[in-house]
Formats: sequence, structure tokens, C-alpha cells
Amino acid sequence: MREAKYTVGEVVKHRFYPFRGIVYDVDPEFANTEEWWLSIPEEIRPRKDQPYYHLLAENEETEYIAYVSEQNLVP
Repeated sequence: MREAKYTVGEVVKHRFYPFRGIVYDVDPEFANTEEWWLSIPEEIRPRKDQPYYHLLAENEETEYIAYVSEQNLVP
């Protein structure tokens, strides 16, 4: 298990999708459903053995909750 790169309160953005968010919780590794994980396009599907972040996210249209792997986030 790796140590999380981002901490609660940090602002991050998604590497591929146009949204940013504030970290409000961290899972040390994937902790969602298999169905959710398989719904991610295979070419960008993240590994499960890394931290996953719960984000209060926003884009140009709305605000929502996001669950994102560490490999798909940038500061």
C-alpha cells in the first residue's frame, strides 16, 4: 500500500476530464464496486492498488461528488 500523495483539503484536477475538486476523504486502495470500476473506459481504467480520493468536484456546469484514482489526478 502506498502513502497518499494528496491530503484532505487539497485542490486537484482530473488528468483527462475537465473538472477540479477538493479532497474530503482518501481510501488507501480501491473501495468501490466492480461495476463502477468496469464502467471506466479500458484505455484509462486505473489500477486498484493505489489511493483513491473522494472529491467535492465541479466543472463549468455543476457540482458533484467524484471518486478518482491517484494516477488520474494532478495538483
